[in-house]
Amino acid sequence: MKIALLGYGKMGKTIENWALQKGHEVVYKATGAHEEGSFDKAHVAIEFSIPEAAVKNINRCFDKGIPVVCGTTGWLKEYDEILKNCKKRNGSFIYASNFSVGVNLFFNLNEYFAQLMEPWKDYTPSIEEIHHTQKKDAPSGTAITLAEGVLKFSEKKDWSLDPKDSDKLSINALREGDVKGTHSIEYRSNIDTLSIKHEAHSRDGFALGAILAAEWLVDKKGVFSMKDVLNLN
Repeated sequence: MKIALLGYGKMGKTIENWALQKGHEVVYKATGAHEEGSFDKAHVAIEFSIPEAAVKNINRCFDKGIPVVCGTTGWLKEYDEILKNCKKRNGSFIYASNFSVGVNLFFNLNEYFAQLMEPWKDYTPSIEEIHHTQKKDAPSGTAITLAEGVLKFSEKKDWSLDPKDSDKLSINALREGDVKGTHSIEYRSNIDTLSIKHEAHSRDGFALGAILAAEWLVDKKGVFSMKDVLNLN
């Protein structure tokens, strides 16, 4: 499989390393104004750039008929427009706030946990996420996905970073050192607390999941998710 890397920071380099180990070829890589290789030769693109560049990169893939896997967060206000353009161009697209297989299993566990807790109104749910200090968006895309899973089974209709906003699901977003990503969901009552947690030890899980998604997407048309890739629907 010939891969274009749109975004060649820490994640892009990790993806390249694992792609080469798995026998794939990186034929193009771009970051900022710098590009190297031939974009048109790619069978699939993996997009891990910055929020300001993601939409342009995705649409570029649609224009060239190249399937695209996107892991950049922070641009989702334009998500519906991207879906329309994918359909218009008969494109191939997967977006995930987190491509780690473990995290996507955790997403499903989170929804089951929320459904289980739904009748027990004495418990108040909350989310905490910790990432490295260079992460630009807060809360993380992963935390937002987890919040959406909780809200499906909650009387609360939205999330908030303000802990004083008691009408909304509280998300506490912390930035510390070089933390790869830790996400916890907690249900607290006066009697006890129940919680689940996912902790990433390296970026390898994100990279391997993105490559897995690219391998799955390369011969398909339409908009998909990691639930489709992992057969979790």
